[in-house]
Order: sequence, then C-alpha cells, then structure tokens
Amino acid sequence: MTRSAASTMRPQTETPCRARDVLDRVGDKWSVYVISLLGEGTRRFMSLLRSIEGISQRMLTVTLRGLERDGILTRTVFPVVPPRVDYALTPMGRTLLATITQLIVWADKHTDNIEAARVRYDARQGARVRARPIAASPRFAGRG
Repeated sequence: MTRSAASTMRPQTETPCRARDVLDRVGDKWSVYVISLLGEGTRRFMSLLRSIEGISQRMLTVTLRGLERDGILTRTVFPVVPPRVDYALTPMGRTLLATITQLIVWADKHTDNIEAARVRYDARQGARVRARPIAASPRFAGRG
C-alpha cells in the first residue's frame, strides 16, 4: 500500500469534526427541551423556566445564549418597564425542530425496549445496583 493510500484510510477521528460543536449544542438535554417548547411558539424566560422541570435559571440562561449564538433562536428585548424578553426559533431553528421531534418520538416509542435491554445487560454484568429506570418526562409525556 502506498503512503498516500494509507493516509486516506486513517480514521476520521484524527481530523476535527466541524459538526461536533453544533451537535454538542443541539444534542444536550436542555437544548432539546428549549427547541421543542419554542416550536410551539414564542416564549418568555419565566415561561420556559416553569415548563422545563429540573433546569436552573443559570442553566436556562446559558442554554438560551448558546442557541442564540448558533442562530437557532432569536432574543427580542422590548423597551418597557420591566423589560420584556421573548425567545423564538429562527427559520434555521424550525428546520431543527422537525429532527428533534423525530428524536423525541423515537425515544418515547423505544423507552420500554431500552429499559428491558438495560435490565438484561445489568443481569449479564452481575450489577449489584441497578441504574434508575427511564423516567417519563412530563414535558414529553403523551407524544409519539
């Protein structure tokens, strides 16, 4: 094998994946929640905070800033007292919504199978402590 042929067969992990940074952002659990909620329409910060069980105010702020930076959502500040801030998906964010919705539907559909696979795996491994079962998310309950 020639030197150049060998170099073309190297695993892709040696070169940085440009998509990885984006996937890290849109694939984290809080971003999925936010994008899903904004798919239903424009929301204010406190509405998002109340709708996402378990997220802290700081984590929501960090998530919203990251999604805004990546062009997934817009933040509109209205010059009123107290200030009003609305969040909405951008056209690009709306294209992501379809993919995230499919992921949520897939997860809902396969939760029982995943839980059964975990039980089988743990039994084979002789695990003393079982992992927590997959909790039904109140946010996504009934979808699918």
